Amino acid sequence: MMLSAVIITYNEESNIGRCLQSLVGIADEIIVVDSASTDNTCSIAEQYGAKIIQHPFVGFAAQKNVAAQAATNNWVLSLDADEVLSEELKSAIIQVKNNTAFEAYFLKRSTNFCGTFIRHGSWYPDKQCRLWDKTKGNWEGTIHEKWRLFDRSKKYGTLSGDILHYSFNSISDYLEMTDRYTTLSAEEALQKGKNVSFLKLIFGPKLKFFQDYIIRLGFMDGYAGFVAYRLAANMAFVKYSKIRAAFKNKK
Repeated sequence: MMLSAVIITYNEESNIGRCLQSLVGIADEIIVVDSASTDNTCSIAEQYGAKIIQHPFVGFAAQKNVAAQAATNNWVLSLDADEVLSEELKSAIIQVKNNTAFEAYFLKRSTNFCGTFIRHGSWYPDKQCRLWDKTKGNWEGTIHEKWRLFDRSKKYGTLSGDILHYSFNSISDYLEMTDRYTTLSAEEALQKGKNVSFLKLIFGPKLKFFQDYIIRLGFMDGYAGFVAYRLAANMAFVKYSKIRAAFKNKK
């Protein structure tokens, strides 16, 4: 089968080249849906033969649906600009192109935190449905969007190898993401009428750290694992605090 790779971008000149390089020999077509980047994102993408589509950002799920629908092939591989295919995953995708057994596939994702790939805890294997027949499903959700089959009874395949996620070059990157995503989470919770109890505010972050660092073996990732999951617990605390503040302000 023929495969279209789709990526949504905004000012990703530091990442997009690495992502597109990993698609060489894998994708038969590359679609980049850009939200008016002001850097060299689009010119770099054009060097790899990508088709550039300008589209105002309408939310992660909606933007990724725009990208998928722009693909000329039914089979789509969706990546973020800061993601790269490992060599093992490339081989697995080529096998799928030669023999498709499912309508959609989960790909494992390993996140790079300040130079170290996290391999334990809730950050790994972090399975993402990223390879699929676009006629069989679509993207759903707002903050943590997911691709789902229309027919919920269908099974998904899982490929070997990893998506290498170069997400956080520094602790500052993580803190910036924390502020952005917790604000979106609070807005979504307010829309859905879902508040957070004071007990959850107190104990939820502590429980998250215990589960990630102890139960799910985050300590196996050494110092990077400790910092990553300590910050993840802090993110939970900030999210719960913003949700409670949003409901208080509404009243």
